[in-house]
Amino acid sequence: MAMIKKSQKLSNVCYDIRGPVMVAAEKLEREGHQIIKLNTGNPAPFGFQAPAGMKENIITHIDRAQGYVDSKGIASARQVVLEDFQAKGFQGLDLDDIYLGNGVSELISMVTTALLDRGDEVLIPSPDYPLWTAAVTLAGGTAVHYRCDEQAGWLPDLAAVEKQITPRTVGLVIINPNNPTGAVYPREIIEGFIDLARRHELILFSDEIYDRIIYTEDPHWSPAVLADDLVTVTFNGLSKVFLSAGFRAGWMAVSGPKKGTEDFREGLNILSNMRLCGNVFSQLAVEAGLSQGLDNIRQLLQPGGRLREQRDIIYQGISQIPGVTCVEPKGALYLFPRLDRQKFNISNDEKFVLDFLNSEKILLVHGRGFNWAEPDHFRIVFLPPAEQLHRVVSSMTSFLANYRQD
Repeated sequence: MAMIKKSQKLSNVCYDIRGPVMVAAEKLEREGHQIIKLNTGNPAPFGFQAPAGMKENIITHIDRAQGYVDSKGIASARQVVLEDFQAKGFQGLDLDDIYLGNGVSELISMVTTALLDRGDEVLIPSPDYPLWTAAVTLAGGTAVHYRCDEQAGWLPDLAAVEKQITPRTVGLVIINPNNPTGAVYPREIIEGFIDLARRHELILFSDEIYDRIIYTEDPHWSPAVLADDLVTVTFNGLSKVFLSAGFRAGWMAVSGPKKGTEDFREGLNILSNMRLCGNVFSQLAVEAGLSQGLDNIRQLLQPGGRLREQRDIIYQGISQIPGVTCVEPKGALYLFPRLDRQKFNISNDEKFVLDFLNSEKILLVHGRGFNWAEPDHFRIVFLPPAEQLHRVVSSMTSFLANYRQD
């Protein structure tokens, strides 16, 4: 029998958050080792619970989940999403602009498939959440990474971004708060992106899944709120703010002018209809989440709250390790530290995380898994409880004391 190969469309696609290092961790688990998994922003394994009202709403109305629903989602759930966007200051939205999906991941794939022709370019931050690069690539487009500046708190250089715009550029991705860096963009950065989009006629894609996970007094700015004249697709969902990643409940709003976007919207509707509908169980949680679930995350973020405490423990601890530097994350659930390349002779960040895994039984993700060019960064999730994070800092301190790559 001839060898069966994967599609060439996957040649430049990676998702190393669940890649070879994860496979190595699973092998260690099968051998009886306990692994602290700091590779994914999955709250449930670390004792976080979705708000009770969300779970109760699913149980109470479970009979409603036995059949297909509208391909864009249950009308009552979409209405609550619409009202949440409106409360944030979005203008001109109606129910037809709201789509519910099986997590934001599905909706990102839907949007890129509906929009892109072969060779179309989309500007994506580096480092990025790698699904964006993968989705653009699989849709036939070309991901063009604009570099965020670590020395400037991981903010992008807007002048450098503009130099990367070509006649084939159709869209610009903003991940704010950012995964993996934890950066929260100030208003002037968002307005700079808006200016670029206006002058170059680009669609803005705003990934805001962490918009309510911010550890400072800095407000979160949505481009759609500041520029209702631009076509903007804004993504959000239950997984992070509402601590329910497994529910796979995401949504998006297509805002801005209706005229001139009819064909694009038709494409979204075709793709939405093709998958019949999103998971109905999770849609039953949306209304309760947005109406009842925000107090939970607020308590976790305030001084003394669990997430705030855990962020401080890992940030302060990692920053004190000789040869490791880190920008303090203002939002999201991650740190993106840098290793001194000369001190550790670092040339392969994936080898570093594998070496650390095999030695300390702690799972990280290497920086190049987030489309970061240099082999000297890694991402840490700070969802584990405080005692585990103290262990992580202690383990990394002792491990790095004598570590050098060959």
